[in-house]
Amino acid sequence: MAEPVTDRELAAHCCLETVDKVPGDPDTTAFKRRARLHQALWREARGLEIGSQPMRPQPEKSARPLGSRIALQVARQSEANFLYEEARRAVRHRIATPQPHQTLDEDRLYCDLLSSMPMCFNLFGVLQQPDLSMADRAVHAWWPGIPGRVCAVHFEWSPGRRLPGQYLENRSAFDVAFELALDDGGRGILGVETKYHEHCKQEKPPGLDRLTRYRGVTTVSGILSPESMTSIPGTDLQQIWLDHLLALSMLQHSSRAWRWTGFMLVHPMRNPSFARATERYMGLLRNRTSMRVRTIESLLAADVLPAAAASAFAERYLW
Repeated sequence: MAEPVTDRELAAHCCLETVDKVPGDPDTTAFKRRARLHQALWREARGLEIGSQPMRPQPEKSARPLGSRIALQVARQSEANFLYEEARRAVRHRIATPQPHQTLDEDRLYCDLLSSMPMCFNLFGVLQQPDLSMADRAVHAWWPGIPGRVCAVHFEWSPGRRLPGQYLENRSAFDVAFELALDDGGRGILGVETKYHEHCKQEKPPGLDRLTRYRGVTTVSGILSPESMTSIPGTDLQQIWLDHLLALSMLQHSSRAWRWTGFMLVHPMRNPSFARATERYMGLLRNRTSMRVRTIESLLAADVLPAAAASAFAERYLW
């Protein structure tokens, strides 16, 4: 459980937010409150101007300071949400190469200290280099036995969004995807979803057309029993299911371009919501070979990232 912080402490740093309270889950509430305060203290220690809610204040609407954000103009000019040059370079490259129907929120990426998207760049950005040997070592350390070698690193990436009859037909994407060159000449993908401050919450069930598509991919993959498949839509496990399905749908694509796919969900050890949810989801799987759950702490402990980058990341996100 996260160390409890008081309302007074949170208010003093403009971090007392009702959205951090998860009904019936005091442990997750404590984690979310502590994570928000930790980011505000990190910002203050570096003299970065406080941001606001909304992120872009408008003259006709009232805005309030929010300690877990950097002022948007300052954030964009300084790129201070990113911990080292490789991460900043990866962000610039991704923004310069948009994908059709992408959902990347640039304002949030630059100024929201709690967002898992900048955290993803801060954790994996050092691996997107012309020499991918470090990325290859890291992926094989985090997923022993993974086939092939890493030949590309893509951020906020999807094989295709909203394509009729292809993949999931929605706008799903991996936070980062490691493309693999397989020994037989084919390609593979390790898709990664990162979580930090957010909690696993109940979602609106998909419409009939989408649900039919998702169930079709699930049935062909054989990962869930019919009973489990019907119990997931509209629950807190739905997002995990859909992220997993995106990887599995690539194996079913008519091009047969993808010979191996895997999905890895990464979250802080202290986030009890995703620790519980992933355990429940993994318990429903008939076959677990296509999915792994890893904590941020375990990725750092593998000692495959540069020491300076790993240290800066741990200071920023862990306590």
